[in-house]
Amino acid sequence: MNLRTPLWLLLAFSTVSFTAVGQAQEREYVKPMQGVPPSRESQVTMANYRDYPMNMWAFRNVGAVLNMVMVPREGDIHRLPGPLRPEIGEREFTDAQGQTKSFDALFESNYADGVLVMQGSRLLHEAYFHDFNERSHHIWFSMTKSLASAVFGLLVEEGKVDLQASPAKYIPELKGSGFERVTIQQVLDHATAIDFHENYTDQESDFSRFYAPALNMGWIPGAADVQPDAVEIYGAQDFLVKFIKPDPAVNPGAAFDYNSSNADLLGWLIARISGQSFQDYVQQNLWAKLGAEHDAYLVVDRALMPVTTGGMNTTLRDAARFGMMIRDRGEFVGRQVIPAQWVDASLDISDGLRANMAANPKYGEEPWVAYHNMWWILDEKAGEYCAVGIHGQVIYINRSADTVMVWFSSQPVASAARNPAFRAKLDAARELAVSLIRQPGK
Repeated sequence: MNLRTPLWLLLAFSTVSFTAVGQAQEREYVKPMQGVPPSRESQVTMANYRDYPMNMWAFRNVGAVLNMVMVPREGDIHRLPGPLRPEIGEREFTDAQGQTKSFDALFESNYADGVLVMQGSRLLHEAYFHDFNERSHHIWFSMTKSLASAVFGLLVEEGKVDLQASPAKYIPELKGSGFERVTIQQVLDHATAIDFHENYTDQESDFSRFYAPALNMGWIPGAADVQPDAVEIYGAQDFLVKFIKPDPAVNPGAAFDYNSSNADLLGWLIARISGQSFQDYVQQNLWAKLGAEHDAYLVVDRALMPVTTGGMNTTLRDAARFGMMIRDRGEFVGRQVIPAQWVDASLDISDGLRANMAANPKYGEEPWVAYHNMWWILDEKAGEYCAVGIHGQVIYINRSADTVMVWFSSQPVASAARNPAFRAKLDAARELAVSLIRQPGK
């Protein structure tokens, strides 16, 4: 494919490692951003912002590293009374190594920056670690996908979207791309059978060479300074149109293959169909209605378009407000924010969705039973499911326990699959939720 990439940039691809692999480095621990100005060895940069321990500072100050747009709060703040049961932090759980630790110690030792437990409308417990606090923002990464799916439900409810139609019906630029032959529902379920696969570790992969720089979330020399007339793939939407091709070996709907490009397409659909920018649509239809304490903000790509796949940033409590609304079938403090039918649809798990998850070798050892409408499903009958982002970001919802838990993390390893640090926290949250059914905190 002729991408009209300048020679200097192609040479850079062959010699420079894409550092967004999120793997822990075998080096002496250096606390980030020490001194005024910061010492060179502690300086957080675009090149190292996802490397541990630099990510401990970067994930809560991502606007300093990346570009962003605001999602302002609005109206009266909905206060969260509490924390009412701080003793929850001392309850003992078993971690991935079989060691017994308190709830807070387990989360802190597994790279959590903060954790919060809600039951009903009450804040039972919250804890902050590593200089994080209740006023600090933190990047959601792919939890943003679930938020985008939530607001997309408004367009579905209004009859503006046919889930069985091709995205190309609404975005003609997609004709001839790998997205033309799929349905919007398959986009929501990551079952698009496209010939593009995410690879965080291979510096020669298409993800590292083209998609991450277009997102403006991956570093290669000069990529952020490229001008629109110098490269064919400038922003993420260019990548969707000009790079994504169908995989001839797979039929759409036949396999679950988690792929961030699906969420960027969802954000484009929201903007195209609504006639508003993604950030304005989210602000007016969601964020303004949650009684948030703080403004949110969204990372933008190289073309300054919001990164729907992973760009949301909020405080821990404001993320919990979103989770509470989803737990309560789209209602928040007596106000219907997202249609209940759409929220419930995420838990309508077909045999095909279940089979697709079981067949994916990445998740064979994981507790997920399905992925649907950009949510990770644990137990649809209990209403137990999650929004999940790389490096350990989770909104955990359990309707049967009337519970929402949220935790932000700076895990050294990006992926959640087969990740002991991720699994330890999720297991503890699930165990705590079961105990809260028996001993409610209301």
